[in-house]
Amino acid sequence: MTGTVPTLPEQLLLLALDPVRGKPYCRGRFLEYGVAGAVLAELELQGRIAEERGRVAVVNPLDPPDPLLAVFLRTLPPPGKSGFGSGVSARRWVRQSGRRAEGLYLDALVERGVLRRESRRFLGLLPFHRHPAGPASPAREVRQRFEESRAAGFPDRGARLLAALAAAVELPSVVKRGDRRTRAAARSLAREEWFAQAVHRNVRQDKAAASGGGDGGGGGGGD
Repeated sequence: MTGTVPTLPEQLLLLALDPVRGKPYCRGRFLEYGVAGAVLAELELQGRIAEERGRVAVVNPLDPPDPLLAVFLRTLPPPGKSGFGSGVSARRWVRQSGRRAEGLYLDALVERGVLRRESRRFLGLLPFHRHPAGPASPAREVRQRFEESRAAGFPDRGARLLAALAAAVELPSVVKRGDRRTRAAARSLAREEWFAQAVHRNVRQDKAAASGGGDGGGGGGGD
């Protein structure tokens, strides 16, 4: 990835994965939601989609240069005469697309040498993977830029989007560390950005279901 700026899904993965152990710092399912939300954020940043009242539709159907973004752009409703009524729920799309989004981006990063893939088995039976940093990983630079941006109050748009996503997946280094002001700023961004809201609503739903407290703000079929 030398000489190129990682996309938001790539930056989130590099920020959220332990570069040595290859294990997410947050819950794995939450990171899946985050990568899907990062896809939506990147597509909006590039002027490909727009959101209104929690629903997403394509406004520029031309394929982005990034092939994975092009794949996911095609899963969203194309421009139509009925406006945003035909759009898709951002929250539902994040829930349905999270696992695929994370899997495809991990595959691409492994193929480029940014990450390595270590296959293991839980209790000697169930296979799972870890993704430590590879020889071409810019993980250190991504973390350094993020910390510098946080110290400066997230002055640019890309940094704010990444901070919102990191807070939405409850990345400990964002929501638990640092001073109160910077933690509050990240949480505020997660509430302000629609794609981060979609991610965090799924996170809350999962946490509520695990604790037996209901769906945490609407079932999986809601907006």
